[in-house]
Amino acid sequence: MTLEELNQSSAEVCKAALEKCCGSSSWTEGMNSLRPFLSKNDLLEKADLVWSRCTPSDGLEAFTHHPKIGDLENLEKKFASTKDWAGGEQKSVETAARETLLALAQGNTDYENKFGYIFIVCASGKTAEEMLTLLQNRIHHSAEEEIQIAMGEQHKITHLRLEKLLA
Repeated sequence: MTLEELNQSSAEVCKAALEKCCGSSSWTEGMNSLRPFLSKNDLLEKADLVWSRCTPSDGLEAFTHHPKIGDLENLEKKFASTKDWAGGEQKSVETAARETLLALAQGNTDYENKFGYIFIVCASGKTAEEMLTLLQNRIHHSAEEEIQIAMGEQHKITHLRLEKLLA
């Protein structure tokens, strides 16, 4: 999709395209209302602005649009619309050692039990081992501290996906 196509699309089409980048309805509605985007930089700046106004509840909604790190089966079923993007972002998990995958699975369960949402990390460029280390470090945070970190990771993912949307 080009920037011009995004700007000229209907509100529904624009929302669907933006939802692939961030699953928060507050964010997609905010972005939709700020069209037209004058440039890619303008789009990214507006994405920053709208995300800065989002609440932890908006972050939690966005997190539901992601598969768990390493959950390749769910990636193909539940997240078909972003499967290629998320699959590429989590590429290193495909070649990880079984022990690492088992530790990620257990860590994801422990994290979700503690915080009530899945572990969110901008996985692009990270090995499965690096993501496991991040998960193991972040599980010790307070709920208030962790939601802010997770929202920061969602914002990084959103930026990457906006770039992919316009590629």
